[in-house]
Amino acid sequence: MKTTQRQLSSSFTKLCERLSSFRNSEDNIKDLEAVFAYMDANRDGRISAEELKKSFNTLGDQLSDEEAEAAVKLSDIDGDGMLDFEEFSQLIKGNDEFTEEGKKNKMMEAFRMYIDEGEDCITPRSLKSMLMKLGELRTSDDCRVMIKAFDLNDDGVLSFDEFARMMMR
Repeated sequence: MKTTQRQLSSSFTKLCERLSSFRNSEDNIKDLEAVFAYMDANRDGRISAEELKKSFNTLGDQLSDEEAEAAVKLSDIDGDGMLDFEEFSQLIKGNDEFTEEGKKNKMMEAFRMYIDEGEDCITPRSLKSMLMKLGELRTSDDCRVMIKAFDLNDDGVLSFDEFARMMMR
């Protein structure tokens, strides 16, 4: 699934636009920190998709599960499924990340998370390993099927270009 700011609900996008003024002002960092602290309901220093969704509901706006997950995935640099303050800041700053070079760099970071050291492609084994780290238990056959869905040259692995196409769908 392609996760871009365009897919997010208009209320979420409007919030990001309102908060984006924080990106250029040191004085407003404290305000951004306060917004982060408000959304971090369990005070663990990270915002989950569920916390994001509940924050919006409290504010009177609706955010679907899919939209909340897309918002988190958009800036989840370390791949833990949550937003720390730096990742949250990047989500709000958004526009800087949407240059072609920024997109490509972000895509490469994500791709590297799924490949084994010394490899240059995503294999069923490396996909299974990363999914296990994320709490998703899948069989090797499941991983082969997932890869096959986006494996354009039928070599049984995903190259960076195939991964990028998959992510841009």
